[in-house]
Amino acid sequence: MAYFVLPGRGRRVNRLAVARRIVDGTARRDRSPAALARRRTRVLRRAMRPPRRLHIGLGPWLRALPARLPDPALTGALSRLEPPVRVAYVLRHMERMPRYKVRDQLIELRVRDPLAVIDAADAAEVPPARYPERFEAAPLPPVRNRSLLPLAGAALLTAALLGALVLTEGNGPFGGDPRPEAARGPRLVRAEPDAWRHGPRTLDAWPARGDLAGDAAFTQRAVNAWAGGRGAPGRAVRLLYAGHVGGAPLALLRDGDLLARYGPSGLEVVTAGSGASAPVSLGGGRYLLAPWDTRPETLAGAELAVRDGVTDPVPARTRCGRGPVFHLDGTRTVGDLGGPRAAVLTYRPPSAARPEAARLGRDGLRFWDRLGCATRHPARPVAEAAAWQFWSGTLPHGGGRAGWACTRLRFADGAAATEATLLGAREQRGTGACDERRPVSGTWWHAPSGRWYYLAAAGPGLRPRARGVRSPETDGRLLVARGRAGAPVTLTAR
Repeated sequence: MAYFVLPGRGRRVNRLAVARRIVDGTARRDRSPAALARRRTRVLRRAMRPPRRLHIGLGPWLRALPARLPDPALTGALSRLEPPVRVAYVLRHMERMPRYKVRDQLIELRVRDPLAVIDAADAAEVPPARYPERFEAAPLPPVRNRSLLPLAGAALLTAALLGALVLTEGNGPFGGDPRPEAARGPRLVRAEPDAWRHGPRTLDAWPARGDLAGDAAFTQRAVNAWAGGRGAPGRAVRLLYAGHVGGAPLALLRDGDLLARYGPSGLEVVTAGSGASAPVSLGGGRYLLAPWDTRPETLAGAELAVRDGVTDPVPARTRCGRGPVFHLDGTRTVGDLGGPRAAVLTYRPPSAARPEAARLGRDGLRFWDRLGCATRHPARPVAEAAAWQFWSGTLPHGGGRAGWACTRLRFADGAAATEATLLGAREQRGTGACDERRPVSGTWWHAPSGRWYYLAAAGPGLRPRARGVRSPETDGRLLVARGRAGAPVTLTAR
């Protein structure tokens, strides 16, 4: 991926060595999905605009090249694209990432107008590779271009000095424990079983549940893993759950807004917020509920079984695994938006003056089934997601029925963001930010006829207007225009 994104200057072997050097420079032991996503962003950012110093001292990486190099016709065609378009092409057509994930990645790279960039990548004429297989599929250890002996010697010397310092402090005139407080690991604490009944309903009041909550050996292994992965000496780590989930042991620990899942595959730490009532995803469609949420229901209205606070498997019914999952206490519907905790979902149809009740009805569930797959997965956990379908109708030139939504995401830390989404018959795509009070949004759109059009829609009482397009025509609240795909457009509504 780094090789194909690099500029097309110089010999292929040098480019591949630089790509390998970029990847080696981001190598980390943390293999969690969040860590891998951050690593991919660093690799792409450096490959788009590589510093000149990466070409100095390439010998170790040149000696570690694979036997087969990439097809020169393919790499030559990619090098003629602009760097952001090259990134979008590689992610879309070589890494096979869905459109919404490519958009999210471009936003992380601070690319302006990511949807236009993706459209340009999709329209690029790039010849297929003469051999389609990846030229180096096996993971390789990082190349080291210097001896580790000086580092090892320095580490031993540092350890010896620290040992002498500890002995000196421990055997000083006042005596004391030779193990300093900083060397102690986190303390495991748990709430009283009925703390939530007699005090504030906070996440600190969740009791430790699960059939392994009393297994001191298992919970201590989880705490030791936390200490090794987070380095939190002396801190209080709360145990929320320890038990068998899907037949495998799982411990759930919390420290502030961090949640750690410990199981057979190791430790995974995520930022999950400190909201009191949001269910925690345990994987496999199972959720740990707040102790006061005692009456969950399936989306069909049937009782959802719960044991030790954990629901039976109830995955989202969508192709992407995101969307509504169940109702809680008859008052609200929660959904999976790809984060570590479920979010409350609400829906406002085009003709309504205010949102539906928090518990979604049939139309709201159907709408969120589609919107869930198109909603961008943010880095921060989402507490609530309110969607307003501000336009619905038929897209021109055989585009079929579609709807346009403005979604407001409220994060667990109190911040908020909005995004517009076009839900068409063939695809769902994000179309930028939106004003929920005066929604208007637009995008370049590839019609089934093969032509490119600029589409824009506005909320009730508004009419979209666009500059930078040709022959705009407005039918009701939908604008259709021609122009060069990806060209910048100024969109307003009156």
